[in-house]
Amino acid sequence: MELDQPRPISRAELLGIRPGRLEKTRFEMLWLAGSLEGLRLRTVAIVGSRAPSDGARARAHELGRSLAACGVCVVSGLALGIDGAAHAGALAGGGPTIGILGGGHRHFFPPRNRLLAQAMIAAGGAVLSPFAPDEPAFPAQFLQRNAIVAALADVVVIVEAALRSGALNTASWASDLSVEVLAFPGDVDRPKAAGCNALIRDGATLGRGLDDVIAALGSRLALFDVPSAEQPRDEFERRVIGALAAAPAAFDALLESAQGTASQLAAALVRLELSGEIERRDGGLFALPPVRKRAEIRHSAENQSAPPLRTAKCLPIRPTKTTRT
Repeated sequence: MELDQPRPISRAELLGIRPGRLEKTRFEMLWLAGSLEGLRLRTVAIVGSRAPSDGARARAHELGRSLAACGVCVVSGLALGIDGAAHAGALAGGGPTIGILGGGHRHFFPPRNRLLAQAMIAAGGAVLSPFAPDEPAFPAQFLQRNAIVAALADVVVIVEAALRSGALNTASWASDLSVEVLAFPGDVDRPKAAGCNALIRDGATLGRGLDDVIAALGSRLALFDVPSAEQPRDEFERRVIGALAAAPAAFDALLESAQGTASQLAAALVRLELSGEIERRDGGLFALPPVRKRAEIRHSAENQSAPPLRTAKCLPIRPTKTTRT
């Protein structure tokens, strides 16, 4: 599997694709699974809490989807929470998305996002790491991961973060590299919003929606609407739901019954899990939630979801090969 067989990419090769801020970041080489063509587009890093509020998770997914629909490559750290939601949103928007790990590819962390990473690679994106494939992930290594995330971004967006959050470390790297930082505000008495509120107090740009991110990229708003997030379930996803209606199933069993490719199934499972239509259980099984739980999910989505991002109109952002300063 490609995720477990990354290839080394030299500093010179990476700078040939993405000159500019990476020159100020210390690394000799990175390990790559997938394609880095997305780095020829404008890039936005979307990061935040690993245990976000439901509203922040929905906001990250919608922002990733909308940016991908505008021709922007979404970059993040493949962590649980905001990172994973942003990557999945970019996949839903039809764009490439690039994740950076805090350990080696063969010690993939967090394991729960492994299917998401496979779907990202299958969709033309990439999973990068500054660490050798067999190197485990340790807490201090995520600080180096954060530096790479910031260096690959034209703009960094913090969706939700507490005061002691790795996302604030990413914002600090971005500031050092002269990358604009946007932060979404939150209630002043809510700990999960304290980090974003502090960033805004200290000079970060206030983020309110897609328009603000596009403006930070220096791109014009113009001719066509971002497609609606409400998209009908495709035939393959219907087969996956039908298979799970009979009984919970593991990945290999679903692959056989749904009659698709492994990458297609990985992407479908990510989308269905994020939407609350399926859930993971012990033993690597996927299942439909109980009827009562599915009703609660719908009720929660109706009453507690984030306010929708304003629908912006945007031109596809052209790839650029000019040196960034």
